[in-house]
This record gives sequence, C-alpha cells and structure tokens, in this order.
Amino acid sequence: MRDGDESAAGTALLAWYDRAARVMPWRVGPAERAAGARPDPYRVWLSEVMLQQTTVAAVRDYFRRFTERWPRVEDLAAAEDAEVMAEWAGLGYYARARNLLKCARAVAQDHGGRFPDTAEGLRALPGIGPYTAAAIAAIAHDEPATVVDGNVERVVARLWAIETPLPAAKPELTALAARLTPPQRPGDHAQAMMDLGATICTPRKPVCALCPLRLFCAAAARSIADTLPRKIPKPEKPTRAGFAYVALDPSGGVLLERRPEKGLLGGTLGFPGSDWVEAPSPTPPLAAEWTEAPIEVRHTFTHFHLRLRVMVARAEGDGFTPRAAFRPGDLPTLMRKVWDAAQSVEWPQGQ
Repeated sequence: MRDGDESAAGTALLAWYDRAARVMPWRVGPAERAAGARPDPYRVWLSEVMLQQTTVAAVRDYFRRFTERWPRVEDLAAAEDAEVMAEWAGLGYYARARNLLKCARAVAQDHGGRFPDTAEGLRALPGIGPYTAAAIAAIAHDEPATVVDGNVERVVARLWAIETPLPAAKPELTALAARLTPPQRPGDHAQAMMDLGATICTPRKPVCALCPLRLFCAAAARSIADTLPRKIPKPEKPTRAGFAYVALDPSGGVLLERRPEKGLLGGTLGFPGSDWVEAPSPTPPLAAEWTEAPIEVRHTFTHFHLRLRVMVARAEGDGFTPRAAFRPGDLPTLMRKVWDAAQSVEWPQGQ
C-alpha cells in the first residue's frame, strides 16, 4: 500500500463489510448499528475471550449456552466455579475460564456491573490483555483502538508486502494497522479486518480476485500474497507420556479429582494420573487390580504431544462420584478421551 491510500482503503473495506459482514450471535451487524443498536460490552468481552486460539465455529454453541445461562455479567460473577468450568469443558485453554470468572467478579464488585469504556481501563481487569482490551473498546465503545489478531496481521503484511518474518514483524504490523484504523466506525473497521482475513485473505489460497482491497495491496501486485506473512519455522513439539486411572466402585461410581488451579487443565475435573514426563512412573491412586486399556490416548497441547496409558479397575474408597451425577460431557476433551478408552475394557456385568 502506498502512503496516503489508507483512507481510501478504509472506505472500501467498510463498504465491503456493510455488504458481506458475517452474522454471529455476539455481533451487532452494520445495518443494526446504523439503526442505532449498540453492542453489549459483556457479550463482546465474552466472545473475545472464547475466541482466543479457537475458531468461530467452535465457539458459537458455547457462547449461546453461556449467555442463556448467565445473560449478564452479574449472573456470571455469581456462578459457582465448578459450574462455569463444566460449561467450558471442551473449549480448551482452561486458564481463560478461570480468568473469565475473576474478570466478571471484578466488573460486578468494583465497577457496578459496567465494563470500563476505554482500552486502558479494560486492561486493568483480570485476564484482559492488549488485544482483548482494544477489541472491546473499539467494538463496544467506538474508541479508535488498534485491534490486531492473526487475521489482521496477515491482511496488513500483504497490504504492505512486509517480508520480515513473524514474530519479529509484530511491532511493524501493529504500527501499520494503526494507520488504517479510522476515527469513525472503529469497531466495524476492526470486525471488517477480521472478516476479511477469515473469508478472503486466508492463510492459504487467498481469493484476491474478490478482495475489496486488491487495488491497494502490494503483495497482490507482486503475486506473493500467498507467501505472506513469513514465519520462522516452529521447533518440533516434544512428546510426553503418563498414566491415567479410571476406577469404578461397586455401585458404578467414578473416581474423580479436581486438578490444581495452576497448570494445564487447571481447576477442571478429571481422572487421577501420573506426571506427564518423558519416562513416567505408575502412581495408582489406590490399591486395586489395575488393567491396562488396549487403547492409548493421544492428545496435543500447545507445546507438546501427550500419550497416556489408561489403567482401569474396580475399587472402593473415598472420592467416588455417584454414577447418576457423573456426566462425561462436563470433562475436558483429554479426560473424555480417557473415559472413552476405558470403555474398551470389558467391565464386570452391572458396572
């Protein structure tokens, strides 16, 4: 993009967004905004937290369930931790759910149930970083804050044909994105940039012929759009291993434990297990005749692959959840995999 083209590009982008904006349960669309509707900061905040490192398709149902059960931030603030963690199960990155509660309670207790209306004020809340603060400020409060996620980085890198690889290019891309951010309709602009990156300026095979910014795009002019942004290759993920223990008592109750608040899957309900290391040692939670399930559980986290050997047994003791109260759907994805693997063992009749 040439200097001085920012205003014309912004106008073209908003005109495209007015025609092609995606319909989302948390979004107030451009026609509704033009008619005077205002986004609810609570719904904007909730959606932005849920969307971190997750897809729109994965979030839709979670968002609907959360807002039906807790329609206001005060409702969420009053919820039990275990209830929120259960509703979050399967969405991943469980620190987000813990911070969600901390933030909701801070807004309810310290701000009278109203989110601050500036990015600076929002950043002071638990779990809200620069991106989320800018997104809420722009979308809900019309502050001309610069909103930069992966989609925006990709669009900007192509518009200016920035060949510096990520993450080193981040400061430059943020500065260029700020030049594009208009004082009018900054929230619509931010959502338009995200929509453009998600639907047209995609990571692979961008549809440049349909792009409203094609005339301004330096990468399209040089036919290198699909090569940008450049990225430094990520190192190969290591593999860790561990044991998971699934025990049933005589009445069919299930042995469960709540994981520590800090760490992976923090605060979630799951099955007892060993440390996740290169060479784990068995650590059965109680004395029993343990049998190994024939199916190994495989799961991938952000920084490593995990392989779990699933051990099953009948046993008695403390910590068993009655079968009628056990809902596998409330477990994180990894623990649901463990439960499914345990079902490959032929349990004694009646269990």
